[in-house]
Amino acid sequence: MKVIPYDSNINIENNTGLMNKNRTAKAFRSKKEERRYWILLITLFLLGILASYGLLVYKNPVPVDSPSFIPVVKRRMYALLAMLISAICQSLSTVTFHSITNNKIITPSLLGFEALYSTIQTATVFFFGASTLIKLTGAKSFVFQVIIMVVMCLILYGWLLAGKYGNLQLMLLVGVIMGTGLKSLSSFMRRVLSPSEFDILQARLFGSVNNADPEYFPIAIPIVIIAAILLLAFSKKLNVISLGKDTATSLGMNPRSSVIYALILVSILMSVSTALVGPLTFYGFLVATLSYQAAPTYDHKYIFPMALAIGFLVLTGSYFFMYHIFNAQGVVSVIIEMFGGITFLIVVLRKGTL
Repeated sequence: MKVIPYDSNINIENNTGLMNKNRTAKAFRSKKEERRYWILLITLFLLGILASYGLLVYKNPVPVDSPSFIPVVKRRMYALLAMLISAICQSLSTVTFHSITNNKIITPSLLGFEALYSTIQTATVFFFGASTLIKLTGAKSFVFQVIIMVVMCLILYGWLLAGKYGNLQLMLLVGVIMGTGLKSLSSFMRRVLSPSEFDILQARLFGSVNNADPEYFPIAIPIVIIAAILLLAFSKKLNVISLGKDTATSLGMNPRSSVIYALILVSILMSVSTALVGPLTFYGFLVATLSYQAAPTYDHKYIFPMALAIGFLVLTGSYFFMYHIFNAQGVVSVIIEMFGGITFLIVVLRKGTL
């Protein structure tokens, strides 16, 4: 029997070559996954467009040849535009927040954005009466609410990230505590309101596209477009930040400044969405969680479009089925929040930690 001598160098080279073949820096592990991603993304966008068309013309009581047809469609178009803005804001901001915090459970909504919005609305009725809240409409009111929420967030980020602590986890903890405190304060003020004032206030505190005033769009749309483009341009750095602080530092990045930059964009998008349609606490979490399952990749330039497609379909599909199939117009946001809350509990219970 002929004995073949063992050559360790050959084996090492062969093993290394095999490992290099298995390793890849591409966004998807295989062509099959990439093809599946594009098919699913196109399908979701087409379903969203179909649901949008249904919202515009399905069961329209006005005939097409009637002069009133265009005004009815135009009014529905405003609601559809509010859905698109909310989907962009909530999906992009939640995915970005998950990446920079390395935590896929805590969302910007849980850090006090909606609690601050609720406190502003409740304090207005508590100190000035329901008539002031009714008059508090228009572009100036919208800009005021957005500025207040953004400034509060920047103060929080500047203190906890740019100060001597520089601790992102501390920021999350303080944000949750502040959100809980603001909710308790607004709840106390609501208890002493009259029933009529409480009813007027409660309508504002439910997230609904009907809350969106067309006067807000000339201000909201440019802000959202600019912030979304900046986030998309920042996607490569998000890929690095999501690897962790130490890895990002070793790759030549300044994690603190990058995180603050991303958080500013997140606060702007969340403030616009909340001031436009009201609180949507678990909607962003639901969209982001579904996006991670639908887009098995680390690259945010692929995760962002999938999150946007899912977010838009969730809103348009929910409103279409609730309005035209089940005739339950007032419970759309409640249903979305219920499914989002259930998904949140499932993820927490499976993961076992925040």
